[in-house]
Amino acid sequence: MREVAIVAFAQSAHRRDTAEVSEVEMLMPVLHEVLGQVGLTAGEIDFTCSGSSDYLAGRAFSFTMALDGVGAWPPITESHVEMDGAWALYEAWVKILTGEARTALVYAYGKSSPGALRDVLTRQLDPYYVAPLWPDSVSLAALQAQALIDAGVTSEPELAAVAARGRTAVSSRSGADADDYVVRPLRRRDCPPISDGAAAVVLASRDTARGLCERPAWIRGMDHRIEAHSLGVRDLADSPSTRLAAQRAGAFDAPVDTAELHAPFSCQEVVLRRALRLDDAVNVNPSGGALAANPVMATGLIRLGEAAARIHRGQSDRALAHATSGPCLQQNLVAVLEGS
Repeated sequence: MREVAIVAFAQSAHRRDTAEVSEVEMLMPVLHEVLGQVGLTAGEIDFTCSGSSDYLAGRAFSFTMALDGVGAWPPITESHVEMDGAWALYEAWVKILTGEARTALVYAYGKSSPGALRDVLTRQLDPYYVAPLWPDSVSLAALQAQALIDAGVTSEPELAAVAARGRTAVSSRSGADADDYVVRPLRRRDCPPISDGAAAVVLASRDTARGLCERPAWIRGMDHRIEAHSLGVRDLADSPSTRLAAQRAGAFDAPVDTAELHAPFSCQEVVLRRALRLDDAVNVNPSGGALAANPVMATGLIRLGEAAARIHRGQSDRALAHATSGPCLQQNLVAVLEGS
């Protein structure tokens, strides 16, 4: 099987509100930066794939407008997923594995600030039994947190420690209101900040990657799995899909030194650590993770990019990256990256 590597990663500054700029204006500097890192133009990329959500943008086929940031000429081979950009990266990875491309540009973006994100995310729920009840995303995460506490897996002080570590990694929200309950047992500090932002990576096959990056982050394995759609038949204190995806990706074949986990809520990091068998020797979310910045539809791609960037800089030799989509860790993607 062909070897594929992440050779470049860039992301925007993630802000609470970007009303003054469009998605295209937010995305263009990121695309210019990531292509500049490898000295390529959009016309020299074999395949382009993006991830975003029309529900967030509030209009159909919103991703076609973002293509203005890539450039309308020369014509490109392009695809799109209505999911986090991590799944766009998966599609691009498969494209290179099959020999249909040597290089790929993957980007994702999201603007959560214009609408009520907690309500928008209910559109992911079962349309017959769950969505009509209109449970918002924070309330569902609170059910997951309570399930963990009831099972004796964690406690509110332990969740506070998880949140504090994530927010210490970067300058993030703090203050007296951080201790206020949003939905018990989740406090404000346990929940992700509203963030607008974009990210992009460049993938390349082995024969091309060496010429584009001094220390490529080789994708040794990647897999994604999904839980049952109905929350009532799941054990919210566990994540079998994450465990299976990690096994199929080869995450348990050798120890990892870094893990970038897409855990928008502090309780979800607890679930993921257990499913991925991560002990205290692993540097978990050195970037701060989703508790530091959560640009919906780009957060998972950023986890892959951050893990790859640490390999590029020589700060990691074998890293695990995780992305999730849906309520309570419903769908999970795991990738293993190595530097050489």
